[in-house]
Amino acid sequence: MAERDLYEVLGVSREASDDELKRAYRRKARELHPDTNPDDPEAEAEFKQVTVAYEILCDPERRRQYDLFGLQGLMGGQGGPEWQTFGEGGLGDLFEAFFGAMGATRRGASGPGPGPDAEVSLRLTLAEAAFGAARSLEVRLPVACEACGATGASPGTVAQTCADCQGTGEVRRVRQSILGQMVTASPCPRCQGSGSTIASPCPTCRGEGRTSTPSTLIVDVPAGVEDGSTMRLSGRGPAGFRGGPNGTLFVHLGVVHDERFERHGDDLHTVATVSFAQAALGATVPVATLEGDETIDVERGTQPGTVLRLRQRGVTHLRGRGRGDLLVHVAVDVPTDLDETAEALVRQLAAHRGDEVAEPHVGLLSRLRSRR
Repeated sequence: MAERDLYEVLGVSREASDDELKRAYRRKARELHPDTNPDDPEAEAEFKQVTVAYEILCDPERRRQYDLFGLQGLMGGQGGPEWQTFGEGGLGDLFEAFFGAMGATRRGASGPGPGPDAEVSLRLTLAEAAFGAARSLEVRLPVACEACGATGASPGTVAQTCADCQGTGEVRRVRQSILGQMVTASPCPRCQGSGSTIASPCPTCRGEGRTSTPSTLIVDVPAGVEDGSTMRLSGRGPAGFRGGPNGTLFVHLGVVHDERFERHGDDLHTVATVSFAQAALGATVPVATLEGDETIDVERGTQPGTVLRLRQRGVTHLRGRGRGDLLVHVAVDVPTDLDETAEALVRQLAAHRGDEVAEPHVGLLSRLRSRR
């Protein structure tokens, strides 16, 4: 059965606001609640899916991760029970992942656990954040040992099933409580949760099945990311113990400040400085964009602080299509070093318009000459 889209489960668009999500969830929950449909198992299963979909989409970070990578990226990308919840069943494990145990019974481990998570930082230019980029990262992470094929055993030998956990990787203990018998499970201390023991460890990895090696990692940064956001790359982190799946790599993104622009959401703001004459008479002036310089028409009589808009010159929308705009703030450069000719011309203009201006500045030498 194909994966169901979370927005489809709730019956909303991908641009739905938080209030729209809440209203859609409440409507669906009333329709599908087990109390309303006591003898309908399909309604109960749908109710659980609606609840999980809302829990994901009402959380801004989970929603962003889902929009970027889908359910596999959000839940670990291993095709496990969490992924199957919106395909072929496995509701208990998904509820355990989001809401705690919820009365679900944890299944025994079938092999080594996943590797630990790791974090790296990546600096981007504003253009890379706006349009997306494939960036390479130099990382040093545990990878599967090639000498032993990640088994941890010396070449020519094999691992043996752990006698303590019988290969499950965990041990269970039963204890009595006021509620009755309680069963707890924990990783097997003998095999460290791998389910097997090794008599002759691999000399290269010392029985771990992994070695720490520098490598180059290619990260596909989606268009529209913001400074401070984090990418969750499931299955691209450190290798697990003795063939266990890779952990998750978290890539923290930082965007280097571009002095030409200020970013507000997906819109960019910049300043275009024009002379007094250009503002008064109109002109075509250059303006910087993320894709190179363009020209913009400054109309006759443009006032300082006027904002001109260049549509679709901003940052690509992370959700949906299109881009933000580039807003150009017009600043008028008032000259401070007029020579005698320029000052005379400005005074003529002021006299013509009837503007009151300060008297000309008279220097010491001029005052001495006037007294003779």
